[in-house]
Amino acid sequence: MLAGAKGRAPFSHASCVRTRRESSRITTLAPHRVAPPRAALGGPSPRPGIVYLVGAGPGDPDLLTLKAARLIGDADVVVYDHLVGRGVMALVRGDTELVYAGKERANHALPQPDINALLVDLARRGRRVVRLKGGDPFVFGRGGEEAAALAANGIDFEIVPGVTAACGVAAAARIPLTHRDHAHALTFVTGHLRDGTMNLDWPALARPQQTLVVYMGLAGLPELCRQLVAHGRPATTPAAVIQHGTLPTQRVVRATLATLPEQVRAAGLVPPTLIVVGDVVALAGKLDVVAPRAASLLAAD
Repeated sequence: MLAGAKGRAPFSHASCVRTRRESSRITTLAPHRVAPPRAALGGPSPRPGIVYLVGAGPGDPDLLTLKAARLIGDADVVVYDHLVGRGVMALVRGDTELVYAGKERANHALPQPDINALLVDLARRGRRVVRLKGGDPFVFGRGGEEAAALAANGIDFEIVPGVTAACGVAAAARIPLTHRDHAHALTFVTGHLRDGTMNLDWPALARPQQTLVVYMGLAGLPELCRQLVAHGRPATTPAAVIQHGTLPTQRVVRATLATLPEQVRAAGLVPPTLIVVGDVVALAGKLDVVAPRAASLLAAD
């Protein structure tokens, strides 16, 4: 049994595995049974399994690291998240087992303890597993929890960093996260805490001369803007919301803390998005030296 899961029913991933159709790269749910280890059939012991916690980057497959691309192509099993795009998944071999473990707001395909147990189970069966996460696995990706579960169960694993969304998406929107004249500090926070609240350190986040990047914060955007202004950030502080950053469908709304929630509502932005707050956002307009990508910029400063 998985360490730390005492009292839970034994984990089975028979109902959560997705197999690839031969005629397309679309995945569908199908029952699945993993063959028993060869040792159980009287043959030699299977090779030791290993789990790679791999960052898939912010969306554009060209932003994958070379190592990530190689591991994805070599995997026996890929356990992938909601934010991993089609372009990245296209690198998976046709005979690779796929397991969807994505999480959307209030909709988790698998509870985190079951994902941990799945990774342990697959590795114990001698599989070469890629746990594929959007962005970087150790930046709001629960990679630390999964690494701890693997370590506690004696499973060999490796961390493969990826371009985190804050860096990749901001660059795609031409927003420099730091600048000698505008931002001497950079803070990443998640807008969706474990208990579902936005109980953040507002005085610290409202300090001047810093850039604030908020992951998963769209639902709480009005509260975010209100709290930052209430704790000292000027209402005129530039801010932006980027949807589908780095992808051809990228859309950007630039406004101020006072006007951003209404601008975003009017534009109809939906997750996944990234929020950037700080004077550096105003520099994006100056960096549009050529026409922005079609339909990408919805509201300017």
